[in-house]
Amino acid sequence: MKIKTELAFKLKTIEKLFGVIPSGESIFSYQLANKNGMKLNLINLGATITELLIPLKNGEKIDVVLGFDDLESYLKSFELKSAPYFGATVGRFAGRINNATFVSNGITTVLDKNNNGHSLHGGNNGFSQAMWKVKEINNAENPSITLTLFSPNGDSKYPGDLTVDLTYTLSEENELILEYKATTTQDTIVNLTHHSYFNLDGHSSNIEDQELFINASQMLETTNENIPTGRFLEIKNNPFDFSTPKKAPSKIDNTFVIDTKDELAASLFNKNNNLKMTVYTNQPGVHIYVGGNCFNMIKGKEKASYHPLSGICFETQNFPDAPNHSHFPNAVLKKEEKYVHKTIYKFQSL
Repeated sequence: MKIKTELAFKLKTIEKLFGVIPSGESIFSYQLANKNGMKLNLINLGATITELLIPLKNGEKIDVVLGFDDLESYLKSFELKSAPYFGATVGRFAGRINNATFVSNGITTVLDKNNNGHSLHGGNNGFSQAMWKVKEINNAENPSITLTLFSPNGDSKYPGDLTVDLTYTLSEENELILEYKATTTQDTIVNLTHHSYFNLDGHSSNIEDQELFINASQMLETTNENIPTGRFLEIKNNPFDFSTPKKAPSKIDNTFVIDTKDELAASLFNKNNNLKMTVYTNQPGVHIYVGGNCFNMIKGKEKASYHPLSGICFETQNFPDAPNHSHFPNAVLKKEEKYVHKTIYKFQSL
């Protein structure tokens, strides 16, 4: 009986006040833990992951995502010249949309222009800065939390009332599982992703010696403003060929076309502690980005100074600017359909 009681306590979701935003609304943090000691902390602002503790074979735990210790820093980070979106949920449309414009059903929609005349990550007030509501918490094995967001018609200029559910699950196999579901009242475009910066050596380290693998033979060609041209580039034997693991690059901001036989997207390995993260998804692409620089304007967790090599993002998603390229995977969600996106980050201490 004592063992069962202790286990139930360990698995219980912990809710704490994280801060209050200028509108007066309270932001809460939530903690999930599996029986192995893996812990996830998140806040309902942006459905943002703030901490992800992974148990190692030697008994230590390591925080593998970048983030901040307080709400004020998360709010300020969106004022930086290049907002990092630490741990946030990105939507309605991840990535860039050329000239912030798309056509659907013969109707031209002009979105917020927040990136050199283009739309990036949903516009000026995307899902990363929205107040999500907790819908359900499961404290059994494989603990989970489901958050929901209602985005009304015209939100950041997007058509249709969109309702999104996002479930975070910690499996007993040390997987972080993300499941997105969305419905709309009229045809719209949707492309959701997760924007954690991972560092398997700890959030205050750098990723330059960690080994990157990407399950892709093609990537999207882009303009100098990172807008897809519509062409697919073969990457065999060029600097972006990570079909064989090699050191993570110091500069990368590219979308890779996943070879989708087994939904394997990418992996990252840190030889310093023999920790490996493998990424699986049902999405057609993974956008890889190395960064995290806060320009010495904001301190990270535990007063860390985040720099251009602090972390690496694995943004599983549809292709950027997909609505403007008929040969890209469909990005339109019709009112009678459901958007379903699943991504798994699996951790192994080898």
